[in-house]
This record gives sequence, C-alpha cells and structure tokens, in this order.
Amino acid sequence: MAASDDPATLSPLAPEHFPDMPPVSGVRLATTGSGMKYRGRDDVLLAAFDAGTSVAGVFTRSGTAAAPVAWCRRALRDGNGEARGLLVNAGNANAFTGRAGVDSVNRTVKAVADLLGCPPDRVLVASTGVIGEPLPDDRLRDRLPALHRELGSASLETAAKAIMTTDTFAKGASASLLMDDREITLTGIAKGSGMIAPDMATMLSFVFTDAVIGHDVLQPMLADVTGRTFNCITVDSDTSTNDSLLLFATGAAGNRPIVTTDDPRLAAFEEALEQVCRELAQQIVRDGEGAEKFITVTMTGAEDDGVAHRLALAVANSPLVKTAIAGEDANWGRIVMAIGKAGEALDHNRVRIDIGGVPVADNGRAVDGYDETPVAAHMAGREIAIAVDIGVGRGQATVWTCDLTHGYISINADYRS
Repeated sequence: MAASDDPATLSPLAPEHFPDMPPVSGVRLATTGSGMKYRGRDDVLLAAFDAGTSVAGVFTRSGTAAAPVAWCRRALRDGNGEARGLLVNAGNANAFTGRAGVDSVNRTVKAVADLLGCPPDRVLVASTGVIGEPLPDDRLRDRLPALHRELGSASLETAAKAIMTTDTFAKGASASLLMDDREITLTGIAKGSGMIAPDMATMLSFVFTDAVIGHDVLQPMLADVTGRTFNCITVDSDTSTNDSLLLFATGAAGNRPIVTTDDPRLAAFEEALEQVCRELAQQIVRDGEGAEKFITVTMTGAEDDGVAHRLALAVANSPLVKTAIAGEDANWGRIVMAIGKAGEALDHNRVRIDIGGVPVADNGRAVDGYDETPVAAHMAGREIAIAVDIGVGRGQATVWTCDLTHGYISINADYRS
C-alpha cells in the first residue's frame, strides 16, 4: 500500500514521473501504514543494511531538535559509524515531546535492533510531521515484525511516498560512476515541502550507495556536499526541528576501500553524490507548499562566498520578492531592498541586477533605456532567474527557492486538520 499522487494538488513544478532508479545492493526496504495520522496510505519505512555498512549524517542545528535527531547524533558517535537499520515515520515529528519522546525512540530502536540482530546504536531513526504531539510508538512497534518479514518488497518510489507529509510528489534521484572497474550506484529519496530552510524543511533525505567507503571519509564529504546543495534551498526561511540527511554505504560493489579523504578516486564519487543531493534539494523547492514558480538566485562579486550566500538567501527569503514573483510583477526594487537589509557591507553604486538575463539595474539606478517588457514575459514563466553582482570581490553563491502564494497559507492554516 503506497501513497498516490493526487493530480488535483500535484505541484505544477513536479517532474513528469518518478525517475528510473536502480536498487542498491545491500539495501532492503519495506513500508506499511500505521494509522497515526494518515488513512489509506503507507507512512512507515524500514530499511535494513548488510553488515559492514558505513553511515554519515548531517542534522538540523535547531535549538529544539527532535528526539530522533538526538538519537542519531549519539548513534553515529557510539556506533563506530556503522548502520544496520533505519526506521522512518511520517505524520508525527516526535519533537518537543520531553522525556516521553526520548523513551519512544528508545523502545522503537530496541525493537528494530532485536529484529535485525544488531546493537541499538546501529539503528537510525527519523520522524516528520506535527510538532508537540506524543508519538504512539506502539503503532510502530506492532508493525515491525511484518515489516521485517517483508524487507526487500518495497521499491525506492514506494519508500519515497511513505515518508511524505504535505509533499505532492515523491522525490528521488540517482547517479552512477566507475571505480576500480566496478559500477558504483548512488540513489536517494527525500521529503520536504514546507518548513524548508535547512541549517546543517521539514526535510528528510536518505542516500544509499554500494561503494566501499568508511565513515571517516563519508562524514566530512557529506557535510561539504550539504553546504552546496540542501543548505542552498529555502521555501519559507523556517528551519525544521527534524532535518536529517543520512548517507549509507553498503560496500556491496566491492571496490578497493576508500579510507582517506585524499584518495584520488573520491573526486568522482563526490561529484555523483553532489548531483544526487542537488537534484533532491531542487525537487523539494519545486514541491514548495503552494509553489507556482521555481526561482534561482545567483549572487556574484561579493566579498567572499559566505557573504554571497547570505545575500542570496536574503533575496530568496524575502516575502516581498517572493510575492512579487507570484504576482508576475517585475518589481526589481524589492531585490534592491532585500540585499540592502542583509546587513552586509556593499556599495550600491556597484550593484548590478539581471532578471531572466535582462539587465534591469546597474551603477545605483535603472539601466538606461530599461524596457520592462522582456522581464515581464520572463516573470510569466515557471522558471525565474535572478542574478545580482555586488561588484566588490569574487565571492559567489547560488540559492534555489519558490514563490509565495495563497496556497502556502491555505496548506499551513489547515495543517493539523
């Protein structure tokens, strides 16, 4: 049983179909419904990994991080960077639930570990949904024996659908490369639609590979890739209590082990990993709650890359910029406002702004002979490009976001209904 896309609510920015994604050796999946929040759909995912699987993780930096996040951080530290299982539930975040939330995680993890025959710290968990409601973990534990028997029965698409909340489509991406004459496969799934401004949304993402790469190499690489992908998206500027990105490497491909970060074979793998994470991150933006337009904000000429990133986010998170784009209003003055409020030192007489490749402002004012017609035509499309050059340095960054429509209000006003 799997969640089905409702064509009446499917994002207009959704891909035509879920991508064809090869399975990853050493990963077995199963899904089921718990009835905690949703009816008639799967909302629980169990993944089992072969012995020797390495894991890395990046999590929310929220000060109110959920109990599953705290568990995963501890498991990565105490479990020697190894993983045997992953349990994910949708509909209940198990966040801000006090000691009861911690106990729910402990009970659930022990039940999974007993079935998989491994220590509890080899089991990772993730939850997504409403904050502040106790997790009825008995509904998860009661279904675990059947899930365990059915491991290997679920596809990646089925798994991606099971972790959805307000998402309108399942998200997946894959890549492959050759290493030591062995084909290496990477596949990933993600969920996220609102509460998206990862800081490492209600964002969860799980990436699987059959490469032989140890935890000590995976962890810094994943952190770097996250900075260029998931941390470059925003829907509404709100960072979730539950943001979690986990990368599992089963080793089933049989390549010579990569155990150091200076291994030259790592470059191609990191490129493939970044491709998968970037595609997943952009799919989350394309499924932004109420989104009608996908927006790319490119910032160049800043003092350094960090400044460029902060300036790009100031534009991407501005409600006035996002609503102007929703209304197809070529009001570039709102971009001027957004970079000015960011708190970064700049000389506005050096700033240049392009929309859809058309110069609209330069040298502190509108460009000579500015004609709004081609900009207005660009704003009427689904893909919006904003480019700003600060004119003071070589720092650059790209951020992806979406417009802000009345649909966002409607979805979140009714979220707990």
